[in-house]
Amino acid sequence: MIADPRPGSLIRERGGMPAHVVVLGAINVDMVVSGARLPAPGETVVGGTFAMHHGGKGGNQAVAAARALRGGPGEGSVAMVGAVGDDGFGREAVAALQAEGIDCASLLVRPGIATGIALIAVDPAGENQIAVAPGANEALRPSDVEVALARVLGPESVLLASLEVPIDAVLAAAYVARRVGARLVLNPAPAHDVPPALLRLATHLTPNEVELDALVPGAAGDPAVAAHRLAAADRELRIAVTLGAHGVLAVGPDVEQLFRALDVEAVDTTGAGDAFNGALAAALAEGRSFVEAVRRGRSASGLATTRPGAREGMPTRDEIDRAKEPR
Repeated sequence: MIADPRPGSLIRERGGMPAHVVVLGAINVDMVVSGARLPAPGETVVGGTFAMHHGGKGGNQAVAAARALRGGPGEGSVAMVGAVGDDGFGREAVAALQAEGIDCASLLVRPGIATGIALIAVDPAGENQIAVAPGANEALRPSDVEVALARVLGPESVLLASLEVPIDAVLAAAYVARRVGARLVLNPAPAHDVPPALLRLATHLTPNEVELDALVPGAAGDPAVAAHRLAAADRELRIAVTLGAHGVLAVGPDVEQLFRALDVEAVDTTGAGDAFNGALAAALAEGRSFVEAVRRGRSASGLATTRPGAREGMPTRDEIDRAKEPR
């Protein structure tokens, strides 16, 4: 069934108007242990502190996009497509998204299935290890996605999709985006065998180095070489490779540029990639160029690492506007 809007949420009635940004992806609850160091395989590390946060790539990216649009003409025009379980975690997850002004009317609630859970270990330098039990996210079907997108996706929309939900559901969404003329930002995360048809349907691609290696095996660990191979196969594709502390490499028909990372002290890198993708999609939806969208995504991801928690660290529009270029 479809999730009911919660009383008192910030969601605006759009009367069937398409959203500026539509996010397809997972919704999880993150259980985080911050300790002295990350455990090695088979090792138990005792100590640290525990916290619980709302997460999932889809949910995080939707929040990042909503905050990047808040205060501008696209405020209140982010829609989430995904699934939660009919449990307390699911109800809290929906309420948290709605509190950010995100349209959740197309979210599915799966009876008898648990909401997705992520177990995260973080060390003092902000590096992390993550294990995910996808739960309801795995129950998202192509037909569910097609019905949901028919309500919220239009030719001016940007569809942002990641791979923590079934690949056939993402492929169905990509076909809908192509049919209605919407742009598709494909975040191929986590690393996955991506069908060639899905790559052909994407207008923008946002892998990190591990994900890029899965897309272009044998590129000798050179992100520029791998990105150029992808670009050669589709000359209209725009690629933004996130390189962590080394910044973002943008490659496309009209650009090849390395954007240096912000000069910040990282506390937690868990949500950095999601912050990048949400802010980039928001910028594209506002009509900004690919270069400007990458720059804003880079700034958002850097700012996100300065705070604990994947979603709590997502910066606002004003913070992205004020971010200083690295020296």
